[in-house]
Amino acid sequence: MKEIILTGDRPTGKLHLGHYVGSLKNRVKLQDHHDQYILIADVQALTDNADNPQKVRNNILELLLDYLSVGIDSKKTTICIQSMIPAIAELTIFYLNLVSVARLERNPTIKQEIKVRKFNGGIPAGFLTYPISQAADITAFGADLVPVGEDQSPMIEQTCEIVRKFNSYYGQTLKEPKIILSNTPRLIGTDGKNKMSKSLGNTIYLSDSPDEVEKKVMKMFTDLIILI
Repeated sequence: MKEIILTGDRPTGKLHLGHYVGSLKNRVKLQDHHDQYILIADVQALTDNADNPQKVRNNILELLLDYLSVGIDSKKTTICIQSMIPAIAELTIFYLNLVSVARLERNPTIKQEIKVRKFNGGIPAGFLTYPISQAADITAFGADLVPVGEDQSPMIEQTCEIVRKFNSYYGQTLKEPKIILSNTPRLIGTDGKNKMSKSLGNTIYLSDSPDEVEKKVMKMFTDLIILI
């Protein structure tokens, strides 16, 4: 029996070369030997885009097209939309009773993301409880393995805590997932300084035309070598 893998993305923008190097390339390999599910996390995307739901809607199709363009095969990999699976929302409600606010506030990934987003009107409760929603995603599919970058490992650790507490209360019901850490360094953006990120505007998108790629490459920062 093949192990189950769950991975996914928030539909907040097109995917770029950093996504391909960091995760998409690996997903194409994993689909041949595992039962792989990819979740388009539109509900989670609303945690910091509640004022612009159309942005989330528009990017669902963009994500799907990017997946297919890199070789993710719909006959080998099941692609799902989070909002169309009611069980995930139901599990999230149940899991909320198993985690304290203090524990959520200590999650390193959440702390870092809050700094980046600089919520002016206060931290949305949905964003703070993001790790609980992610635990619901993982356990809803009974995932054995979850591929993530090192910065996301605290999220999976918190999922394991939720699984253990749930099982201690209600018996051995949920499966504790294992992390597959990416060993690929983060791709530097076209500015030559920061990681490739759509929020920093230093990306080459998978959907860029040849002319757009050429224009971005010609503006890229390069090392200057002086021969004496």
